[in-house]
Amino acid sequence: MRSLLNITFGAFCGLFGAGILLLISGKPRGEPITLEPPPTPAPIVVHISGAVNNPGVISLSPGSSVQDAIEAAGGFTDYADDQNLNLAAHLEDGKYIQVPVIMASTAAIEISPTPTWGNRSFTIDTKININTATQQELESLPFIGPEHAQRIIAYRNASGPFETIESIQDVYGISPNTFENIKDLITVEYSP
Repeated sequence: MRSLLNITFGAFCGLFGAGILLLISGKPRGEPITLEPPPTPAPIVVHISGAVNNPGVISLSPGSSVQDAIEAAGGFTDYADDQNLNLAAHLEDGKYIQVPVIMASTAAIEISPTPTWGNRSFTIDTKININTATQQELESLPFIGPEHAQRIIAYRNASGPFETIESIQDVYGISPNTFENIKDLITVEYSP
């Protein structure tokens, strides 16, 4: 009896082992599953203005920071006030970033005949006529860098001369704060 039991057990183990071998070595049934790559996240779009070299709407990768947006906008101008900006803050789609401008000291303008602003100096011997000024003359104004000077010249070439000094604010990038800092240094009339 014991040998019959051993024979039965051996036959069962043999059949079980053969079944496992057939299962492992056989062709898989059905079609293989093809995995799609994970979707690429869409870029975020933010608007940056103020004291950056190239203000406007920019696209950034998700997870970008305020610092990334400033770099994409050409970096800070000489007159950027970055003290109250959190450069490490993460951005979301549709965010607006305003880079503040350092406010000019009117006392410095009134006291010194050649005040300095940042690393640049300018002279207030005569007011600059924004209708006839060259790019270099416009750049000598505080808060007006090369890009703003080009925009002023392009605007007056396209729209005609400025009728008032206040109308310089119609130029993209010339904010009310910038106007307040240059209004005593510009004119639309010819100097005598």
